Amino acid sequence: MRPDFIRTRERCQGDDRSALPCLAGSPRLVTPRGGGKDGIGVGRETVVAFIGVPYDGAATLGWPGARYAPEEVRRQLAWMRMRVQDGRLYWVDEDREIEWSPEQLHDAGDADVVPHDLVATLAAARAKTAAETRAGRIPAVVGGDDSILFPAVAGFHDATSGTVAVVHFDAHLDLMDDSPKQGRFSQSSGMRRALELPRVRPRHSIQVGTRNFNFPSSKRFIDSVGLTEVPARAVRQRGVPWTLGRIREVTGGADHLFVAVDIDVLDPAHAPGVGWHEPGGLTSGDLIDMLVALAPEADGFVLNEVNPMTDHRAQTTILAANLIFQFAVAATARKRA
Repeated sequence: MRPDFIRTRERCQGDDRSALPCLAGSPRLVTPRGGGKDGIGVGRETVVAFIGVPYDGAATLGWPGARYAPEEVRRQLAWMRMRVQDGRLYWVDEDREIEWSPEQLHDAGDADVVPHDLVATLAAARAKTAAETRAGRIPAVVGGDDSILFPAVAGFHDATSGTVAVVHFDAHLDLMDDSPKQGRFSQSSGMRRALELPRVRPRHSIQVGTRNFNFPSSKRFIDSVGLTEVPARAVRQRGVPWTLGRIREVTGGADHLFVAVDIDVLDPAHAPGVGWHEPGGLTSGDLIDMLVALAPEADGFVLNEVNPMTDHRAQTTILAANLIFQFAVAATARKRA
């Protein structure tokens, strides 16, 4: 039997366990997986929408401060944007010039957060993400604490049809169902709530970079739904090419790919400005390489837990801006359909 709150608050498409409001109207049919099973996408007209969610009211554990990230990341993006000349950009890592228009990374502004109201803020972030997706843009949501993972996936889910696979880069599992101290929608439950959406497929979703220790109840949930784990140790031992192969093996059966990054997936040496430090994480280079490889196939992106209040000389916000720009540039590598 489903819990009472599911039966009484069915809002979106089908059996949506999120119990949060979504935009009305028919879903927009989005071409899946970067343009279809052959991986061919839309070309230079690809537009990535930067959506800020300056909220950390669900940071019930660790250090608050992620509310300041969207504006700081925007500021650091100027360093990459100034490299464009005559509509072209030299992509040094790939030793090639690419066409690039500033409009391809569109600043969609911030969601209407309500500092004292978590549920209202999640609903606003969900609606903003859905609106940008319906407008034909690839949402790139920048939180905020990691409760924002859920509305980012949910908003994309509301605006599309077909199944969704989530690639979740994180030090932590974020699979808590409920807690007297944290509730159901905290930074510890974002992935759990996302996996409960009707067309998000746990068996085609994967968590990468997880490490150290977590709740036994989360392990039981992982096994029960068929979620795949690639701990940080496995990435270190087997390398990025193997990890990408595993990601594609798991997610290949879904219509859409959504990439979620909690910046604490990185080792604190690479990203000190986070909500909590977990030693033994990935390197910034590993994450950039995997994000660039996945971007041409991805239909949505969220980046959370960047914390300027605990950062060192903007090291983490600069990295976050690079992740956003690398994702946007790599997404435009899609060929014209």
